[in-house]
This record gives sequence, structure tokens and C-alpha cells, in this order.
Amino acid sequence: MVRTRAMRTLENGCRRLGFVRVAGVDEVGRGCLAGPVVAGAVVLDPDCHIPGLSDSKQVPAAEREHLYHAILRRALGWSVAAADRDEIDEVNIHHASLNAMRRAVLGLVPLPDLVLVDAFYVPDLFMAQRGVPHGDARCAAIAAGSIIAKVTRDRLMAELAAEHPGYGWETNRGYPTPEHRRALKERGLTPHHRRSFGLVREILDREAQGELAIAPMICGSAAA
Repeated sequence: MVRTRAMRTLENGCRRLGFVRVAGVDEVGRGCLAGPVVAGAVVLDPDCHIPGLSDSKQVPAAEREHLYHAILRRALGWSVAAADRDEIDEVNIHHASLNAMRRAVLGLVPLPDLVLVDAFYVPDLFMAQRGVPHGDARCAAIAAGSIIAKVTRDRLMAELAAEHPGYGWETNRGYPTPEHRRALKERGLTPHHRRSFGLVREILDREAQGELAIAPMICGSAAA
């Protein structure tokens, strides 16, 4: 994979237009079968460059951890928020992702006067915003949001993996890998699986017909 370095060009241009606190926001976990979707919002300090920012999917895990700590130390503000499995199943993954991004933005103190969003428009925000196609790879603030969301979610999925061993969440993070799909068929569902997703609904149907056993209902929080 060719890694694209996220730039500060867009944020700097927005500041020249008069915006002072420019936030970037992104989410991770949309395509997972289990766990929450997590969003991160970051206001970078224009006078404090953080080298290496890029789309979290392109950054190796060890480097993500390093960047995570650098962002928390050097950013003017940061916030993480989540939408859990219940919310995802209730409103669908798209709207749950937007909800998480809105919460992350509103968690910034002080609030930004402009929000740069990876591709989407976030409803019910009262400040200016701009959708940036492929923003997590192009825009430093959005990339920073992606990284803190990714590290936060990975840590949470490792905790859930200890509660529900055998699904491989410590490595697949809830994505539909062959290991995860096989465990679903052999072990059934956990409380953290998204019932509104197609493969999970298929497992539910088979459970209802008595073909599969339901995994033990060990409850745990799915929110960051």
C-alpha cells in the first residue's frame, strides 16, 4: 500500500479565510460485524507540526500508538465519542457514524468554528463544516481524528476479545475476517455483534431454527 502523507494545506487555507479553530473529524469501525463505531475529532496547533499523520489504515500499529500520544500532547483539542451496537442496530450504521462524529465534535473544548469531515456532512452541527473526499489521507486534522479513533477502538476491541475469546477481535477488531466468520458459525453471537448486519442476521436466523447455539451473554460496555 502506498502511504499518502496528510497535509495541512486545507487547514491553513481555512485559517487564512478567518477561521481560528479548525477541527478534523473521522470515524472507524463502520464495516465491522461487532463492537461500536468510534469517532475522533482533533484541532491541531498550526505552530506545532506532527510528522507522519496519515489515514489510520495506512499507519502501522506501533506508529499509530506513537502518533496517538503525540496528538494528545500537541493538539489544541481532541475528543473521542462512540455509537454502540444498540444504536447502530436502531438507526443503521451510517446514521450511528454521523452521531458519533457529531458527539466527538461537540466534545471539543472550546468548540471549533469550522469542522472538516471525511467525506460526509454531519447533521445538527451549528458551526461551519466542509466534507473532504478522502480527507483522512489528505487532511492532517482529519487524519489525526482517524488515528485517535482507531487506537481507542482497537484498545476497546482487545478488552472485548478477553471477554469473548475465539473470535479473534484482538487482531481483526471485529471486521469480517475468515477467522471471525468461522467463529460466528461455530460459536454463535455475542452481545456485541451488530444484529442489523447481513451476515449476523443470517446467524440469527439459523439460531432461531435451532441450528446454532447462542454464545454466553457476558455483558460489557461497547462505548468508548
